[in-house]
This record gives sequence, C-alpha cells and structure tokens, in this order.
Amino acid sequence: MIYISLLRGINVGGHKKVLMKDLKSAYQDLEFQYITTHLQSGNVIFSSLKSNQHDLRAIIETKLKSSFGFNIPVQILSRQDLEVIFKSCPFGLIDLQTDGTKVLVSFLSNEPSPDKQLSIQQNVQHPEKLVIQHKAAYLFCPNGYGRSKLSNTFIESQLGVRSTTRNWKTVSNLLNIIRSNDYSSMH
Repeated sequence: MIYISLLRGINVGGHKKVLMKDLKSAYQDLEFQYITTHLQSGNVIFSSLKSNQHDLRAIIETKLKSSFGFNIPVQILSRQDLEVIFKSCPFGLIDLQTDGTKVLVSFLSNEPSPDKQLSIQQNVQHPEKLVIQHKAAYLFCPNGYGRSKLSNTFIESQLGVRSTTRNWKTVSNLLNIIRSNDYSSMH
C-alpha cells in the first residue's frame, strides 16, 4: 500500500535538522519501497506491505529517534485518506497561486470530541475559518498562517490530539506525486 508520512517539527528555524537523503535512508532501512521525499519539512511517500497505520507510525518514530537522536512525531495517511481529505475541503476549489499558502490542513491523530471542536471555534478570528471534519482541521488564514493564533501547537492543545499542518500547495503536490505514473498502479 502507498502511505504518506508527515513528520512534525523538523528543519524549522534550524532546529531538529534532518537531511532528506538521511531520512530516505532511514525509510530504506525499514525496507519500505518507492520512497519519495517532498520538501524539507518531512513529507515522505512510500510503499509498505504493513497495513496497520498505528504500527507503521510506531516503527517509523522508533527508527527516526534512533537515527537522529530526538523524537519526531509522525502522522501516517493512506493514499485513500489523502484523497478523501483533499476532496472534502470545505473551501471549494482553491487557486494555488493566490491561496495555496492561506489554506492549510492540520492532520489529526484522532477525531476530536464535539465539545473540543466547538470550544476551539471561539479562537477563530474573522476573516479566518476553521472547519474540522473527521481527522482533519481545515484552516483558511487570509492574513497569513504566521499571524493566526491557530498554530499547530495551539490546535493540538485545544483539541487534545497530535497534529501536523501542511499548506494546500504541499497537500496538492503530495497528491500529484502519488497520482503520477510512479504510483498510478499501486493502491
């Protein structure tokens, strides 16, 4: 199966430096196939015969800690998970040139409780938007994500789940890579 692993907190502000060639090598050590990294923020597409995403996450996190010497939280998505998240975007068709960095997805480890989903809405400041569907929090930050209170750390603390956030350009690019000829025949 094709999976996407999204690593949280590497190569940000010079901290937790991980070279993509070293990251790819760690995944090769785990005997994953068809490994592709995208950008320096820890997006890895790979194939594995393992079908349990929780087991994959644990295996990858353990390997990354032993390889790089620090904890790196990982979110695992199947190809189908990413397709559903992409197609379920509540903000309609997004122009990647104008809004590709203003629309973001926080990939959540679990679906947050309805109470927490309601509570976090009090922190959304117009014209921002936040829509939570299943295990994804969709953000629209027209004034820029860096100016929003809705950071990944804030979302995690408010919803009580692990999370990692990517902008819509990255989400689109990951999906395009998966849909490319290299992955077209794989599930």
